[in-house]
Amino acid sequence: MITCLILAVLLSWYGIAAASAAPARIIVLRHGEKEDAWKLCGVGQERAAALAANYLGRNAANSLFARGEQPAGFLAITLHTLELAAPAAASWSVPLTLYSVVPKAGAKKDEDARTASLNSRTQEAVNDLMSNPAWQGKTVVMVWEHKHIANAKLERAFHGERVTLRQLLQLDKLQGVPDTWPSGTYDYFWIVDFAHGSPMPTGFRMVKQDFADAFANLPSNDWDEPNGLTSDSGCDVKGAE
Repeated sequence: MITCLILAVLLSWYGIAAASAAPARIIVLRHGEKEDAWKLCGVGQERAAALAANYLGRNAANSLFARGEQPAGFLAITLHTLELAAPAAASWSVPLTLYSVVPKAGAKKDEDARTASLNSRTQEAVNDLMSNPAWQGKTVVMVWEHKHIANAKLERAFHGERVTLRQLLQLDKLQGVPDTWPSGTYDYFWIVDFAHGSPMPTGFRMVKQDFADAFANLPSNDWDEPNGLTSDSGCDVKGAE
């Protein structure tokens, strides 16, 4: 009887401890402008440098982190997201955790397999976020593939399964969260707050990236508006018009 009681208390404590391991804040953004399935174009590479200098790197001019705060880590999923996150993560010398999904040749079966991999790796990343004590009560940056941040079509295709950050972070329970991240929008952050380690978010806001001086030429379109990229930019221009 006593043994059972002790076991019940331990299990209860473990459940509370696991639940309390959620970060205090998750900063979500997508990869930069891309050249192809493998790498960012020059504009995307410039955005990676601009983000490190202005928002996400050590001593950033308009840091998204509180004074004296260091991000607990950066998470990425594709080669594009890894390339974007690397300069900022390197400036802090903090872990950059890659839930890797590498592109393959363009056959439909390969694309279907890639979508399935992105689904499972996104689920794995959020499970880790909500249970890893190293991130408890801290700020974590997620640089992700935009369809797996939010995409109504993808969510319908996998009805009954949570496959986007919008679903997995329970942002679909909050007002004002878009159901799809537009294909031509690269210049926004989603900032998600949690209280006391609860897996239910308590706050959400969208912040537009605003660059000046050396980075003033980067696309700065409003949400779901044309980004102005042209074919001579060397970038994928999907969503440019």
